[in-house]
This record gives sequence, C-alpha cells and structure tokens, in this order.
Amino acid sequence: MSYSIDLEGRVALVTGASSGLGAQFAKTLAKAGACVVLAGRRVERLKALRAEIEAGGGDAHVVAMDVTDIDSIKAAIARAETEVGTLDILINNSGVSTTQRLVDVTPEDYGFVMDTNVRGAFFVAQEVGKRMLARARGAAPGTYTGGRIVNIASMAGLRVLSQIGVYAMSKAAVIHMTRAMALEWGKFDINVNAICPGYIDTEINHHHWQTEQGRKLVELLPRKRVGLPQDLDTTLLMLCAKESRFINGAVIQADDGFGV
Repeated sequence: MSYSIDLEGRVALVTGASSGLGAQFAKTLAKAGACVVLAGRRVERLKALRAEIEAGGGDAHVVAMDVTDIDSIKAAIARAETEVGTLDILINNSGVSTTQRLVDVTPEDYGFVMDTNVRGAFFVAQEVGKRMLARARGAAPGTYTGGRIVNIASMAGLRVLSQIGVYAMSKAAVIHMTRAMALEWGKFDINVNAICPGYIDTEINHHHWQTEQGRKLVELLPRKRVGLPQDLDTTLLMLCAKESRFINGAVIQADDGFGV
C-alpha cells in the first residue's frame, strides 16, 4: 500500500520561480497535480520552465511580478486569478542576498535585501491572504476555502552566519512573519508555515562549492555535503497538502542537521 499527496484541482502561485528552489518547487507541485502559476521578473526563463512542465504533462502559467513593487504584486495576482482561478497555495520564495561584513553594509545593500526578503514577502502574502480570507468569509467565490502559505526562510534566520548578517536578519523577520500570519489567519483554515533550508546547491552558488572557501565550508557541515533542491520536495508537499490541516505556524529546519 502506497501513500501519495494529490494536489489535483489546486492552484499554486510560486514567486521567484525562474531559477533555483523556485523552479524546483514549481515542478514538484505540478507533478503532484497542481496548476502552477510561475511568477518572477525574468519572464523568458519562466516561459521556458512552463514549457518544461507542460512537456511533462503538467499545467503551468506565467505572470510577471516584481515583489519590490506593490502595484506589480497586485496586478500579477489579479491576472493569475483571472486566468486560472482562485489561489489555494502560495510558495513565497523570492529572495536575495549580499555578502559583506556588517560595517560594510550600505543603505543600498540593506534596502536591496529587506525590500525583497521582508517587504516583498509580506505584501505578496498579504495580497494572497486577503483573497483567501474573502473566500473563507463567503465574500468571494471559490471552490476551496482556506489555503496553504509556505514562506521560504533560511537556517540563517535561526543561526546567524558571518558576512550575511543582513540576509540573516531578513529571514528571521520572515520566520516571525510566518508565526504572526498563522496566528491571525489560522481560524480561517489558512495554514501558514515556513521552511528553513540549509546549504543547497543551485545554479546561483554551484561554482562556490568548488572553491577553497566552499570546500572548507562543506567540511564544517555535519555530514560534509550540501543539499539538492529536490531534498526539500517532501517538506514542501507535506505543507501544501490538504491533509496538513493540523500544521500551522511551524518553522521546519531542512538543513541536514546544521542547526543542531
């Protein structure tokens, strides 16, 4: 006897879907049967991912979204619901970072990270949350009431690391944001949880693991390895499943034990 998570009939919005974890999350949700809406600034890359998902039998759509622009957020979410129907799942994934010591952080560096990782994440979740709340209150039509919001934080939000202090601060804010939303929206069957990935090998950082500094870092990890994007698949699906109704406000470390 086998067990599988079926997201057939659900619509999932994935921000930052043009590469890395966002692209993997979108493909994973599509394989589970969800209709995925791919959101981001690099539209041509989103279209390529849509073609890949459709070639595998999945259903995908593309919307342009800049999470640092409130009007762009609202327009993209409105377009998504017009094209494919109400949003049942949000994967709040967009994120950026800089690498420097705190004394070297400029106002521009600070704004770059915080505008995307905190302000952007908040207002994306707020806009989706408003629509989920309206359906739960009977003020808007929709097949499903409630919803699933998964904020992508980081183990750096739980364990501060050198030279990425502002990034760590931003992800700590995402963790607390998750708990605040879970508290306010849980009674409407909107479950808000966070995943805190550890070191994951993606196209953005792949070259780093081949450098001397990267190899030294790997040696400090509990099992001397970095993860792959697909290592987060089961955690993601669990939090998106309708069966996860009892998981709300959880902050799940998926870091291979690094935070222990």
